[in-house]
Amino acid sequence: MTRVPMTQRGAAKLRSELQQLKHVERPRIIKDLAEARAHGDLKENAEYHAAREQQSFVEGRIADLEFKLSMAEVIDVSRLQSNGRVIFGAIVELEAQDSGEAVTYQIVGEEEADIKEGLISYTSPIARALIGRAEGDEVTVSAPGGQRRYEIIAVRFG
Repeated sequence: MTRVPMTQRGAAKLRSELQQLKHVERPRIIKDLAEARAHGDLKENAEYHAAREQQSFVEGRIADLEFKLSMAEVIDVSRLQSNGRVIFGAIVELEAQDSGEAVTYQIVGEEEADIKEGLISYTSPIARALIGRAEGDEVTVSAPGGQRRYEIIAVRFG
């Protein structure tokens, strides 16, 4: 199977969620199930069914996180030699050519991407257009709304 690139921060976030689920949520659900069972008839016990549904979700998420972490190739961004080029883990400051709007993205693994936090997947159209480019380069990105042109203002790591 193929290893999936991930930053150290992304892997730490997934490990933290896994710890929370295993050591806080799972024991809480087990306690809730025991309490619900004590109420008697399980067929018509809404608390029991809700706890079982939560348990199913949590166990599925635990399995999902364990799989993702087992497939992760954690990359220490601070050790990469990019020679000023955009590579995985780079924080890229861009300026839209049409509006002059400045945006900053970090190129990360698929599992840690979150556009609201400025984290974009290395497989996204904008990241694919940026990878290999350098400060001062202009890139054209095919977006759902049409072609967008950006100038790379800065490339940094950290």
